[in-house]
Amino acid sequence: MSYDLMVFAPEAAPKKREAFLAWYDEQAEWSEGHSYADPAVATPALQAFYADIVQTFPALALEDLAGEEDREDSPGTDYTIGKSLIYITFSWDQIDEAHATVTRLAAKHGVGFFDVSSDIAETWLPDGKGDLYIAHSD
Repeated sequence: MSYDLMVFAPEAAPKKREAFLAWYDEQAEWSEGHSYADPAVATPALQAFYADIVQTFPALALEDLAGEEDREDSPGTDYTIGKSLIYITFSWDQIDEAHATVTRLAAKHGVGFFDVSSDIAETWLPDGKGDLYIAHSD
């Protein structure tokens, strides 16, 4: 099992909870027709977020992505990069640092933040002043 977080382009995602969750489910089908390992496909803000976060949480080497069982034992973080989101898979021992880092960098780069692994699945949006506010949760 993993600790999963997602950042997203706020202009691409619906603001209301039910519509946002439907959008998230659609995005998680990974059907955009490009490599999900290439940050160049993402929006400029997501590319900047990625460039910062890999300094703290390096990406898994491509050879480690061969099988799901390899991901659990491999050092590094798994990034699945779409045009308007980055889905990030951390190990559970990284939960505190991962959450703090993603929150800080999402605010810095003006991207939304969805706490996929949280029991209440909080969704945060940029406030336009360099911080985030909670948009919705269960």
